[in-house]
Amino acid sequence: MFAIPEQFSAATKNQFEAQLAVMNSFASTAFESVQKIVDLNLNVVKSSLQESSATAHQLMTAKDPQEFFTLTSAQAQPNAEKAIAYSRHLASIATSTQAEFAKTTETQIAEANRKVMSLVEELSKNAPAGSENAVAMLKSAIGNANAGYDQFSKTAKQAAETLEGNLNAAASQFVSAAEKTTTRSRKSA
Repeated sequence: MFAIPEQFSAATKNQFEAQLAVMNSFASTAFESVQKIVDLNLNVVKSSLQESSATAHQLMTAKDPQEFFTLTSAQAQPNAEKAIAYSRHLASIATSTQAEFAKTTETQIAEANRKVMSLVEELSKNAPAGSENAVAMLKSAIGNANAGYDQFSKTAKQAAETLEGNLNAAASQFVSAAEKTTTRSRKSA
């Protein structure tokens, strides 16, 4: 007779421990993502400083205004390509972080659902006569919640894929525009 409160207590304890594990996983993933972004930014700054110094030296040693403007326009496309590469790398970090969060969430939800269904099955064995309809309604509600989550998860994945595709398309268009501008600048120089 005292099995039901003990089952709820054990289930609550397990759920609390699982939530702590998920929070720890999220924090770890977020920290790794921030670390990747910091590393990316440090590399970009270091590279940018080195390239800016070399470019400034070239511009200062230009023999005439024509050479100065030629050197200036020659920097447009490589700079645009570097900005695109940076954006893509940043988007890659964000996408992988989002995927890791989704994976952790899906794993947690699947495990929680398994435990809840196990608890409901156990409770239904000890349920008093005449409570079959209530147990069936509870199982149906859990099934409906799972189906709703699955649909939400699929929609979120599609949205992330669409966003990534749009970012890549925009980056490609930006590179094309930069190439056209650089080509025009070279022809007019």
